Formats: sequence, C-alpha cells, structure tokens
Amino acid sequence: MASLTIFPAIDLKGGSVVRLAEGDMDRATVYGDDPAAQADLFAKAGAHHLHVVDLDGAFAGQSVNGEAVANIVKTFPGRVQLGGGIRNRAAIEHWFALGVDRVVIGTAALENPDLVREAAAAFPGRIVVAVDAKGGMVATRGWADVSTVSAESLARRFEDAGVAALLFTDVGRDGLLKGCNVEATVALARAVSIPVIASGGVAGMGDIESLRRHVDDGVAGVITGRALYDGRLDLAEAIGAAAA
Repeated sequence: MASLTIFPAIDLKGGSVVRLAEGDMDRATVYGDDPAAQADLFAKAGAHHLHVVDLDGAFAGQSVNGEAVANIVKTFPGRVQLGGGIRNRAAIEHWFALGVDRVVIGTAALENPDLVREAAAAFPGRIVVAVDAKGGMVATRGWADVSTVSAESLARRFEDAGVAALLFTDVGRDGLLKGCNVEATVALARAVSIPVIASGGVAGMGDIESLRRHVDDGVAGVITGRALYDGRLDLAEAIGAAAA
C-alpha cells in the first residue's frame, strides 16, 4: 500500500499566515506574520510537501502575496504546491520559474477548462485541479460563488487531461475542525481515475488514519492547517502514521 502524503497548509492574507472558517475572509484567525519561518518549522517537523494558498489572490484573480510565496519557496527544501488566483498560462509559468512544484487551478478549471488541459500537457504531473464543493456543488472565486456543476461532474471533465491530482475540499467544514468529509472524498476518488487530495475540516489523527485506509481507493494526500496551528495534530506524528 502506498503512503498518504501530508500537506501542512500556509494560507496567506495580507502577508500573514491565517486560517479561515468556511472560506470567509471576515472570519480569519492570524497565526503569524512570517510565512517563511512557518514553512521552516514545518520542514523541521519532517514535511516534504507544503500547500500554500494566496487567499487575497483567490478573490483578486491574480497574485497578491507574491513576495511571501517567493520567500516560502526559498526557505522550504521540499515541494511547494500553490493555489489562489492562478487563472492564466503566464501565471502558471511564472510560479514554475520561481520554483513552485505544482500549481492548483480552481476557478479557471470551471470557467476555462482548456487552460487546464493545455497546462497539464505542457507541464506533466504539475497541475492540480481544485474541486471545492458547497453542498456538493462547485464553488469558485474564493468560494464566494457556487455553480450548478457537481464536484464529480467537474472532476470527470479532466479524466483524460493528465492532471496530477484533484484537490477536494468540503467548504462547509474548512477551518472548523469538524472532521474531514472522508465519505465524500472517497466517493470522488472511486468515481475517477485521478488521485484525490483531501482538504477541509481535519481535526486530528483520526482523520489521518481514516484517509490512510483509502489510499488504494485513490486518496493520495491530505491538507491540514488549523489542527496543526491549534496543536490538535502533531505534524511529525501525522507524517509517521500516513507512511506506516
């Protein structure tokens, strides 16, 4: 059985490290003002992967916290996965040139699927499609808009595109420590041939262990943020359990 990849998360708002509740920018908890230092702490705890989101960029449709992202990439020795406002080929190429390992495309995946297909062909294994769901329907533009497209329907559109993974987030659980929606994550992983990364609501080791049992179903990784910052989840322990 393959291991589950743990992605500690660094969400950026105004240059600071924050966590939102249900994607609401007005419900942000600030955890630090030095994102690069936080990346270094995660690396020292054993992380080889990092998930970074430019929250301001997700709403603006373009990079806002670029300097913070660049400093994280310089500091973190592992692989950085970046999302938030990446909606054209120039932005994708910019981040790859800066050292980002994979980019996450959300809003553009729904509104401009050809961009995903072209980028996945040009950069094999480096494009991740964000499938953010509210009540099962895809949410875009920083989760502010909810479409009439189901999460599974969007995922199926990229079956043959060569994307590296799908990043599935249950928006209603994100940042609330309610527990990951394992059932919905596994259902999506079984419905498509693309590896799925779980996100939203991770509360502790129980979520890590539950997802770990479904690696053979296509669950490839999990993103965790607030549980780490609040001390409910020990990163080194989680990495060890995910690889066990």
